[in-house]
Amino acid sequence: MAEVKPQIFELNNGTMKAFISNFGCTITSLFVPDKHGNLADVVLGFDSLEPYLNGDAPYFGCIVGRVANRIKDGKFTLDGVDYSLSVNKPPNSLHGGHKGFDKVIWEVVDHKKGENPSITFKYHCRDGEEGYPGDVSVTATYTLTASTSMRLDMDAIPENKPTPISLAQHTYWNLAGHNSGNILDHSAQIWAMHITPVDQNTIPTGEIMPVKGTAFDFSAEKKIGSSISEVPGLGYDHNYVLDCGDEKLGLKHAAKLKDPSSARVLNLWTNAPGMQFYTGNYVDGVVGKGGAVYGKHAGVCMETQGFPNAINQPNFPSVVVKPGEKYQHSMLFEFSAE
Repeated sequence: MAEVKPQIFELNNGTMKAFISNFGCTITSLFVPDKHGNLADVVLGFDSLEPYLNGDAPYFGCIVGRVANRIKDGKFTLDGVDYSLSVNKPPNSLHGGHKGFDKVIWEVVDHKKGENPSITFKYHCRDGEEGYPGDVSVTATYTLTASTSMRLDMDAIPENKPTPISLAQHTYWNLAGHNSGNILDHSAQIWAMHITPVDQNTIPTGEIMPVKGTAFDFSAEKKIGSSISEVPGLGYDHNYVLDCGDEKLGLKHAAKLKDPSSARVLNLWTNAPGMQFYTGNYVDGVVGKGGAVYGKHAGVCMETQGFPNAINQPNFPSVVVKPGEKYQHSMLFEFSAE
């Protein structure tokens, strides 16, 4: 078989355009119009694939797995068997380990042009990879479903052993444009009445905590920067329990993000139970596209997911998928201007 090279593919429907790599299923650029029809690239990233390949990206734009977010001490027990994972963010395992799904080349199995262009990537994850049990066949399809909408459908099928599976899309959004500074003036609304609070190692305590009356409350639209200083640590990096969004097409409303300067809006819909709301707290002087320097809070991530460390928390929704079952996770990104 010929060696598959990392490259970038385009989806373009005449109104919006996405550039996506087979390396980590990474969205490297996404151009969407403002209220005047002006296009801006609203995702953080790099001009070439080299920085991604060199590991310079703090998970910009990629799909992470086999299990997104943190697993406590990189350990879990399943069906009486103890598993040890790569501890790539001590003391925990983060986003699948040292070489998760974001750092492998996926196979392009389909690439359609036209009114609803799409691209489908496939990856075969082997038994024991990064310490996880069993072979898993994974596919991810990005589709421009309408003039300013993009959908991501992720499927995973365990072939021979039960295994935890929880994928997430880790794009950093800045609706004013990737090079426009920080996102503290963006407003956000999150259809969640609870979060899963964390300990000093950012592992959920197991508690499901109401957000009412706290800095974590985004049940009504508010500026991201308005109470960020009250959040312990460097900013928001918390899992929201998506428990009150209205539904359409089998997906529930997870979040709305709005930039006041361009009037661009992103509405996010998903079928996942949780969403990591992360305000780019650890981004520090990364030189990105066009020489733009991304500092702290240069972008915001809205990563729909299974709950962090769910494999070790019996009261969290299970992320275990057995042979004969299928993991299915969809996200709908609807852009508009208001």
